[in-house]
Amino acid sequence: MNIALIQAPMQWEDIAVNFSFFEREILSLKVGTDLVILPEMFLSGFTMQPKQVAISMDHDYIVCLKRIAHDRDLAIVGSLVIEEEGRFYNRLLFIEPTGKVHKYNKCHLFSLAGEEKVYTKGDQRIIIEYKGWRICPLICYDLRFPVFARNKGEVYDLLIYVASWPDQRIYAWDSLLKARAIENMSYTIGVNRSGTDENDNEYSGHTQVIDYLGKSNVEPLLGQMISYVTLDLVKQQKARLRFNFLGDADDFKLIQ
Repeated sequence: MNIALIQAPMQWEDIAVNFSFFEREILSLKVGTDLVILPEMFLSGFTMQPKQVAISMDHDYIVCLKRIAHDRDLAIVGSLVIEEEGRFYNRLLFIEPTGKVHKYNKCHLFSLAGEEKVYTKGDQRIIIEYKGWRICPLICYDLRFPVFARNKGEVYDLLIYVASWPDQRIYAWDSLLKARAIENMSYTIGVNRSGTDENDNEYSGHTQVIDYLGKSNVEPLLGQMISYVTLDLVKQQKARLRFNFLGDADDFKLIQ
């Protein structure tokens, strides 16, 4: 699968400017791209003021993203602030070329920033089947909780994290992404933002791709950029059969 990673800054809480930027970036992608991944809250930055930036699921921006996905024959994934029935969600959308939209509400809300005070917590992860791949998309702080991402019984082939992960904790980002890839024998992609936010947090990025054995396919990226990677599902399947680490894993039941 051919994947594009967009690492970029955002204009604070300016959804019109951010949408125009990411729209241009997506339209500029190479022909043959199957999937493009955007950062967490790509329309606003990681804000605790959801009323300022929230949109509905039938908003023109989502309609436009669906049209782009169809016209360019690619899937688009990223998180944004959604308002639904009076509640706000940090919601990841996976928009297929067919127009089908999968949604995942962030399950681990970042208490250090008070995210749980203004956003409604999700209650389950999702697995998406797309072009022969089983994909598990998660959001930022979810990365710190390995049980939630555990690939029990080879449920997924690709683990994705979209994030707003600041530089003061970037070593943890790098280390945990590699750990998730190794322990789950899965390609793992982390797409982070860059730039500076309204709270003076610095983001160098470190968007990266790690394979099922912990090897870097894309080294941590710095600054604003688009990077491409091609992943090989057959190689991953062969490695899983050869080593069978997942088959030797402990059995458990996740209780939330």
